[in-house]
Amino acid sequence: MKKFWQEFGNTFLAPLSGCSDLSFRLIAREHGAKFCFYEMVDANALLHQQDPKRDILKTHPDDKPIAAQLLGSNPDQMLEAAKLLLTMVEPVFLDINAACPAKKILKKKCGAYFAKNPTNLFKIIEKLSSNLSLPITVKLRIGFDRYDEKEFIANVKNCEKAGASALFVHGRTMKQGYSGTVNYEAIKKAKAAVKIPLFGSGDILNRELMHKMLNETGCDGVLVARGALGNPWFFSGETPDPEEKKNVMRRHLAYLEKYKKTRPTGKLGQMKKTAMWYLKEFRNTHELRRQITNCRTIPELLALAKII
Repeated sequence: MKKFWQEFGNTFLAPLSGCSDLSFRLIAREHGAKFCFYEMVDANALLHQQDPKRDILKTHPDDKPIAAQLLGSNPDQMLEAAKLLLTMVEPVFLDINAACPAKKILKKKCGAYFAKNPTNLFKIIEKLSSNLSLPITVKLRIGFDRYDEKEFIANVKNCEKAGASALFVHGRTMKQGYSGTVNYEAIKKAKAAVKIPLFGSGDILNRELMHKMLNETGCDGVLVARGALGNPWFFSGETPDPEEKKNVMRRHLAYLEKYKKTRPTGKLGQMKKTAMWYLKEFRNTHELRRQITNCRTIPELLALAKII
């Protein structure tokens, strides 16, 4: 796995649920992203053939290399879902989501809930790593409702022992969600405690914060999430002018129209959200948001995008 990071760099596009679809990834790759994740895939939904979940796995010849992330709490079901997933796509590695703090995920006793029940997480890692040929990684948080250094370090060591090939650590607890400050010291201690590669995550909103994460923790790389929304230039380090932002926004919308397979209303909503990402720093943002919100059809939105 260490050789892999050296080949594809240390800045990966994170698995952003509801955001990092094929269109998002293609735009990111055009601007320097060398490695991406599919959106998070729910194991139960995949096994029950729910089309929206399968659409998440849509790919393209230019959409490589890539990794997949699986969500679930039952070791046997996770293995079954992983085997099915591998008949559909060819990820370089498979990640286990032990970091999502959403309430609906916690109710399923997975995602960030694993900080409360790490034993089950270790069982899933062992089940997958011993039955699949590709590397298994884990994205996790530093605790559930609080950070306990001893417990957290034990957890990362046990992930490694169970067969994880790499770790992606979000430097907040489940209770913090995406608020408060990232605990760089916790990530630094985790990095020192394991021999496998460890990536830092949380508040990588710009390249300055990316370098802060790398320098203060000594981690092997970072996962970029919110910092890439409407900002694919994060990966190249370029500073686009307003006209470039508008042109890339238009191309992103065109990709969504072409590749997004969902209900027209759902596609329109995704396209509106995407347009607003790119325009958030424009001087007349409020008026632009109003105009975008008022669009009732995809052709209407595309026509507006041409004249913005």
